[in-house]
Amino acid sequence: MPPSNDLPDDRSTATLPKAVRLAWGIEEPGTRGPRKGLSLERVVDAAIEVADAEGLAGLSMSRVAKQLGFTTMSLYRYVDSKDDLVELMADRAIGQPSGLVVSGGWRDRLESWALGEYRAVRAHAWWPEVTISAPPTGPNNLAWLEAGLQSLADTGLSEDRKLQVVLNVSLFVIGRARFALDLERSAKAEQVDYARLLPLLLDEKRFPALRAAIEGGAFDAGDEDDAHWLEHDFRFGLDRMLDGIERLTGG
Repeated sequence: MPPSNDLPDDRSTATLPKAVRLAWGIEEPGTRGPRKGLSLERVVDAAIEVADAEGLAGLSMSRVAKQLGFTTMSLYRYVDSKDDLVELMADRAIGQPSGLVVSGGWRDRLESWALGEYRAVRAHAWWPEVTISAPPTGPNNLAWLEAGLQSLADTGLSEDRKLQVVLNVSLFVIGRARFALDLERSAKAEQVDYARLLPLLLDEKRFPALRAAIEGGAFDAGDEDDAHWLEHDFRFGLDRMLDGIERLTGG
């Protein structure tokens, strides 16, 4: 995790939440519990492994301790609560932005940023389930925010408009990732073929528009697998957002 000197020297960090101080490496774990063979990084990595395999519902301090081969109480030397642990997990799992388009126009850059964030979030099925209760504070999440703002550097938008654009695109990304997760879970559990099911339920006179959509293939994924179809659909929505932003920039 990043060292404390990544933060401005003139800013007091004493009042920052514990999870934030831990994420930035400006607070060392306490003295309780065993030191040998255990670290904050190992605790967070083990928690991510558990969540990847069993979801957030299967995550607990005792389950993480079992994954590591330590006692549950030993983990409290490194994190104060499960909530703090989940906050650290979410920041660590999303990683640093990489492989993004940094040349060309703002639209190409912002599209690359949004698609990169979507894929990073989708890499961990539990990530979209994490409650967003405050602005991003972890080093990785803030790196994504920085990259998003940089993509709009030459738009002529005011700084507050740039932030509004990036946050709204990010909310779209996270919302679509959550939708994809729910849809995939539903498909696995019920294996419903809506293209075949809906015509059995919908009367042509009462639902003419829906019937026309079905007959026009709107509910068919074609030869694409579900993940590819979901990303294709995500990009359609993203393009429409970018169209609106383009009008905002006067481009």
